[in-house]
Amino acid sequence: MAGRCGAVAAGLRARLSRVCCSRWPRGWHRPPGPPGARWAHAGAAARLQREYDAVVIGAGHNGLVAAAYLQRAGLRTAVLERRHVLGGAAVTEEIVPGFKFSRASYLLSLLRPQIYADLELQRHGLRVLPRDPYSFTPLLEDRSPPRSLLLGHDMAQTQQQIAQFSQKDAQAYPEYEAFMGRMVLALDPLLDAPPVDTAALGKGSLLQQLRNLRTLKPLLQAGLALGRQLPHYYEVLTAPISKILDHWFESEPLKATLATDAVIGAMASPHTPGSGYVLLHHVMGELEGRRGAWGYVAGGMGALSQAITRAAAARGAHIFAEKAVCHVLLGRDGEAQGVALQDGTEVRSKLVLSNASPQVTFLELVPQEQLPKDFVQRIRRVDTCSPVTKINVAVDRLPSFLAAPNARHGQPLPHHQCSIHLNCEGTQLLHQAFTEAAQGHPSSRPMIELCIPSALDPGLAPPGCHVVSLFTQYTPSVLAGGRPWDEQARNAYADTVFDCIEDYAPGFKASVIGRDVLTPPDLERIFGLPGGNIFHGGMSLDQLYFARPAPSYSGYRSPVPGLYLCGSGAHPGGGVMGAAGRNAAQVAIKDFRHL
Repeated sequence: MAGRCGAVAAGLRARLSRVCCSRWPRGWHRPPGPPGARWAHAGAAARLQREYDAVVIGAGHNGLVAAAYLQRAGLRTAVLERRHVLGGAAVTEEIVPGFKFSRASYLLSLLRPQIYADLELQRHGLRVLPRDPYSFTPLLEDRSPPRSLLLGHDMAQTQQQIAQFSQKDAQAYPEYEAFMGRMVLALDPLLDAPPVDTAALGKGSLLQQLRNLRTLKPLLQAGLALGRQLPHYYEVLTAPISKILDHWFESEPLKATLATDAVIGAMASPHTPGSGYVLLHHVMGELEGRRGAWGYVAGGMGALSQAITRAAAARGAHIFAEKAVCHVLLGRDGEAQGVALQDGTEVRSKLVLSNASPQVTFLELVPQEQLPKDFVQRIRRVDTCSPVTKINVAVDRLPSFLAAPNARHGQPLPHHQCSIHLNCEGTQLLHQAFTEAAQGHPSSRPMIELCIPSALDPGLAPPGCHVVSLFTQYTPSVLAGGRPWDEQARNAYADTVFDCIEDYAPGFKASVIGRDVLTPPDLERIFGLPGGNIFHGGMSLDQLYFARPAPSYSGYRSPVPGLYLCGSGAHPGGGVMGAAGRNAAQVAIKDFRHL
């Protein structure tokens, strides 16, 4: 049967009829993953020692980056991860036998270029597969065939695609790209340094005050770079993205496609004020020198975490899986002195960096009485509302879209490598999906970003088969009436998603071999994402820069001396960026030298 996995598919179908994440056979909840995914330690044979210079809680990508920089600076460092696999949300897991999924995060762009270079990640095995074209939006419409919008790095071809819907928009698009690019370049330096410590600006000796003024440099650089256009860029940061896009464009498919980057991961509508920043956050990255490019990691996102792990281990860091931290050890003066594990083991250290969320770090791992009441209240009030349900799907053939049918040979076409946006005919559809979820109901026509990484990385699936990543919105963390996200609710929502895909690509449902459905509570339980929020907390302006995770504590230091926050809950926020890990490590290294 051309284009199918044959015996592999048939055998799996017999075992995986309508399977979801809560129904794996015994033992499948801890899949073996790719080679090297399960670690007892990293580097040369090592045992957990009872004392280090620094201990990192959690082996998410930020924690691993922090460990690499700490060890690089000569600090003896250990990383302790509660799960059996390293990487936090950046992991590759073999959920269905023979199919390797980027189970949570699934695309790479935002990782800071300096981290690539400093940690020599390519030498440690990282290989990225760029995508061009990168965005495909098929439409549901009565004409045959339906139209679609394909966006790529070739501006002339992209303009031709946009011109199907509006000549005016096609002419405006290069100017829009240049406008956003200038803003990204201006704000880029803010990502690689702690926010300005305003409280320190007027303190200490005159020399100290002058030194503290140097922390203003990234802000001043950003302001000078934005120049006279600053009011227009301020509007982008604060306005609803629908208002910004309406200024530039008139065609709904283009506006809806661009708006997805403004609401992805956020319980927000395109009409929500401040949604413009989330879009900006997602176009800040670069891949192999190309600004705004996104790609797949060869071997899945876990291969990135493995490369960072190797970089840290090569310098001597000790990295352990299945070592769950129970609480932070405190000294007589309330300073961090290490951690205690759930098995009773105590590991002493002068520095503790937490890659866990602010909620876990300060509400579970540290005694409340050791923290200022106002700080605790602010951490409790952090908005972690999540709209995301991630569905990983094993299929025995490529989806064939009505707007771009598959070729007879069954091989991937250019649009198969893209982020494929479904239910994105217009921004009003996105708003309606948000409105349903805001009332406690999973969207009846959800926003779907469908990716097929095996189109560029065939080793992720058996021959002829593919892995499909469905990043879907909107699903509330808590269902109306307090109903739980039980197996019935999971399957009902997943069926809704699959029905939508079937409308665009008939035959998709028949191609499904197995699926892994991760609702917001599942994302929290498995990956430690508070409320299922992929950013460890909303990326709204009131929870960024000076206020992340709380005012006066945005510089990675916490109210507990020697305890630092190095995960996505710290500046500059979420995404597979590594900036929080690198910045926090640099602050901790500076403090260590004064101990």
